[in-house]
Amino acid sequence: MFERRVIYPDSEPKERLSRLIGMDDQKQRLSKMLGLLVNPSGLQSWMQKHHPEALDAIDLLRRRPPLVVLAGDVGSGKSELAETIGDAVARQENIDITLFPMSLATRGQGRVGEMTQLVSAAFETVHSEASKLKSSDGKARGAVILLIDEADALAQSREAAQMHHEDRAGVNAFIRGIDRLANSKVPAAVIMCTNRLTALDPAIRRRAADILSFQRPNAEQRCSVLAPSLHQFGFSEGDIAEIVAATGSERSEGYGFTFSDLTQRLVPTIILDAYPGQKISAPRALQIARAMTPTPPFQDTAS
Repeated sequence: MFERRVIYPDSEPKERLSRLIGMDDQKQRLSKMLGLLVNPSGLQSWMQKHHPEALDAIDLLRRRPPLVVLAGDVGSGKSELAETIGDAVARQENIDITLFPMSLATRGQGRVGEMTQLVSAAFETVHSEASKLKSSDGKARGAVILLIDEADALAQSREAAQMHHEDRAGVNAFIRGIDRLANSKVPAAVIMCTNRLTALDPAIRRRAADILSFQRPNAEQRCSVLAPSLHQFGFSEGDIAEIVAATGSERSEGYGFTFSDLTQRLVPTIILDAYPGQKISAPRALQIARAMTPTPPFQDTAS
């Protein structure tokens, strides 16, 4: 059911999270939302201090299902953020958090009832672990996060005409699992990542406490990602500005580089091009940036 278990806080995901440059808004929104979902006692203290009469409004916030959807283009950093944000939340709330990344193998082999059983078992495990961390005073002793990457592969819309009965049953199991976590008020949250927001079942989208959008990096973000490495190669501000411009949407393809294109393809290619006998040069790096084809955008169309 799960690829592995990750316990936060931990220095390795903390370092990975710090390398996600240009995502300050998403980081802040996601850590704040997850903190409220898994440990609402902080919200209670804030309410009593600032708005002791706003009981109805606060109750609306607290009743939202513990689901956050991260949606956006390929290579936009949403999966990396989902895998590392638990460290920030653990430090923020001063609790231990366990991440359960659900494996795509949860789809099973297509046998009748298999996917439904696997999804139900995954949510049962998360609920059981989170129940042990619930306390009577409202402050969680710890929390659990269920991560579902490529969520559209497991929770696609039941409105799709070609959808198999077994897939429909699996989506129903997802909805029941989310609702159970919400109704039992255990310290648990679900993060779903998808390239195809419209492919997710409408009932799941409606249950999301928040939907965070991820786009390709703009010029400022691309500069923030590239500048630290390129400065170390001795590139000038002008050199960096040219490479930043070469990785933007003004290219012939009509779209620019993704975050992963910059960090996993462009910078390594610049290094390997010069290794082992040459020094890295700005003109050659610019050539490489102009010649490299960005990852094509994922078409978010309903099935």
